[in-house]
This record gives sequence, C-alpha cells and structure tokens, in this order.
Amino acid sequence: MNNSIKKSEGRLGVLIPGLGAVATTLIAGVEVLKKGLSLPVGSLSQMGTIRLGKRSEKRSPLIKDYVSLAGLDDLVFGGWDVYEDNVYEASVNAGVLAPDLLESIKPALEAIRPMKAVFDQTYVKNLAAANLKKGADKYAFAEALVQDIRDFKSERGCDRLVMIWCGSTEVYTEPADVHATVSAFEKGLRRSDPRISPSMIYAYAALKSGVPFANGAPNLTVDIPAMVEMAEANGLAISGKDLKTGQTMMKTILAPGLKARALGIKGWFSANMLGNRDGLVLSNPENFRTKEVSKLGVLEDILRPKENPALYGNLCHKTHISYYPPHGDNKESWDNIDIFGWLGYPMQIKINFLCRDSILAAPLVLDLILFTDLAQRAGMTGIQEWLSFYYKSPQVPEGRHPVNDIFRQLANLENTLRCMTGEGAVSAPVQAF
Repeated sequence: MNNSIKKSEGRLGVLIPGLGAVATTLIAGVEVLKKGLSLPVGSLSQMGTIRLGKRSEKRSPLIKDYVSLAGLDDLVFGGWDVYEDNVYEASVNAGVLAPDLLESIKPALEAIRPMKAVFDQTYVKNLAAANLKKGADKYAFAEALVQDIRDFKSERGCDRLVMIWCGSTEVYTEPADVHATVSAFEKGLRRSDPRISPSMIYAYAALKSGVPFANGAPNLTVDIPAMVEMAEANGLAISGKDLKTGQTMMKTILAPGLKARALGIKGWFSANMLGNRDGLVLSNPENFRTKEVSKLGVLEDILRPKENPALYGNLCHKTHISYYPPHGDNKESWDNIDIFGWLGYPMQIKINFLCRDSILAAPLVLDLILFTDLAQRAGMTGIQEWLSFYYKSPQVPEGRHPVNDIFRQLANLENTLRCMTGEGAVSAPVQAF
C-alpha cells in the first residue's frame, strides 16, 4: 500500500440529500449486508476483482482486499429529505425491497430520520414538500446545512464525511456568471439568486465544511467553475453526474461494440417507463430536459460522428421517459437501433430491459461513497475523472473530452487504483513482430 494513502480508520459518515428510493435501498441494503443475509451484487468495490502484474502471474484479488476501503460496518448514514418519513417508512413507501426483509432491519432504519431540507419548488415542480428549512436567504440555508454537517459529525462520532446527492432531478440550468467564481457564487447566495439551485447549496455547504461531494443526478451542481475552484482550494474530491443505471448502461456497453465492428448506425430510439418519485419529477418537461441532455450526450461521445461521418454522421438519437405509476420502481426501457452493414444493408436491434431502478443504482452509490473517501485519503483533489464509470455525463476538467465507453472507463478506474497503490498501470498486450 502506498504510504501517501491514509488508512481507513474510524467511522465514515455518509450524508445524503434525498432519502428517497435509491438512498433508502442503499441504506437498507448495507444493513442487510452487515447481517450477512445477502451479497453486494452490482458493487464493483465489493464483488469486483482487479488483475495485477502480468497475466501469467494470475494475481486477481478482490478490489476490497486490494485497496484500503472503509468497511460497511464503519458507515454511518444521515441526510435530508422534503418528507418527514424515517428511512424505514420511506423504504416501505418506495416499495423496492420485500417487507419481510425490511422488517428484519427495522430498528436500524427507524433510527435514521431526515433533517429538514433545502428546497425550491421552481426546481422540482411536481413534489409537494413539507419538511423544509426556513431562512432569510440562500446563504442562510447554506449556513444551516453547514451546522447540520457539523452536528451530525459530532453527534454520530464520525472521523470523516462524504456527501452524495440522491435527490430529484432539477430543472435544466446552464452555467451563468453567478457560477463563475466562489466570490460570485457567495454574493448570489446572499441575494438569493434564482440561478442557484438547492443541489448547489448542498454542494457549497459540503465543500465549505471540508466534505467531498459526488453528484448522482444530472443537475448542474458541482460541474460549475465556482465548485471546482472551491474543491481545489479546500483539497476536496468531487465527481458527477447522473448515475449510469439502466438504459444508458446498455448504450455504453453496446455502442462501443458496434463501433469496434465498424457497423453503421442510422438511428437509436429510446423509451422509458418509470413510476417512482423520479418518474413523477421527470414528467415535468423542464426536469426531463435535464435528464435528456445527460442521456443524449452518451452516443455522441462514444461514436464521434465527425470522425467517421460515413458510419455515424446522420445518426438520429431520440429518448423519451413516461411516468407510469403501476410500474413503481420497476423501470422498463425499449430501444430500437437501426444499423447498417456490408454494402449498406439495413438491420435492426431491439432491446427490452425490465430492470429495477434503485436495485441498479444502490451499489453505484455505495461504490462512489467508498471510492470518493479513498480518493480523499489519497490526496486526490478536484474532479475525479476516474469515477466516470459510474456516470451518464462524466465531469471532466475543462477542455478535456469525456469518455463514455464503459470498458475504457473501467480500465481507467482499475489503472487508477493500481497506480494509487504503486502497482503500475496495465495495458493491453501487443503481438511481437
């Protein structure tokens, strides 16, 4: 182990804005895992292996045994929500996990009650919020969150903290002058500038409190100059945005394969049905626009139409989300892909993915918590591009093109872990001439 990485010692506090289906599924899942009642399937940090050295050495330990990650028993959860339900009640309402499973961990879940949230109806129009903070302006809200963070760390005996946004998708926002510098942002907070969203206030409070931040939604949150400046100045890790779960995960798996085979793509039409709180929020066109931008950028980044216009120059990419309450947290996605091959002959691919939204998202949140904490202990500050593996719209330093090919993202993540521990990167073998 590299001496520059501080060992994982003590309790890691996990603060989550948005204790909805994803967050409660994560928290309940961790409690189940602590009891040894199931396996952390879908979590790379817990179930994944990593190859070390030459292939002939046959060294492939579990990642959790290779790097110094916080143990699940060391995680302490807390957070904010616009509803007053404790985590047990919220889990029951989400309808993701079986009632008997939740009953077996009920006391641990009931003990976690949400703190009053910072909320702005203009950013999430379809939620009727009740558990809210009061303040004279947005700066007062930020100060209240800073106090919450301080109190949580003290009262729960945490040695260090991580914050990850699991709240709703906010309406589409573009960077403006108020986001350009920390000074401009703080002035905007004091005058309650409408271009400062609730998620930005949480991120600001975290970074001001010395807490690294990960953004699990497609909101414009830490990917603004003010937050990057603040993270670098305070020596904190940040990453985002938008957890890569169902349909987009499939795109980042399939599109690189079609590109590798030099097969052309004329069109990719994607439809989704989702019935949970996320689906309700996204039924508003302004909130859907934020998600749409995140989802549409994936194919553009992977296929690079300008580099090969003959194969991808006329690509028509459409995506749609329908709120369908009977599905609950069960997400169904349909993809129609119009491709062409030798001599331009047309073909089609159809995908019907019946998945569980929070079941796919929860292990990603766990990994981001553990890897963000690892990055922080390793002194890796600013944008954590190596965590792009987890995001639909990866945050990268200014001027750098994001990588959306999931296989290249995984290679980058693994090589970062290797280099972090002094092992050295692994590259693909080359045939000798």
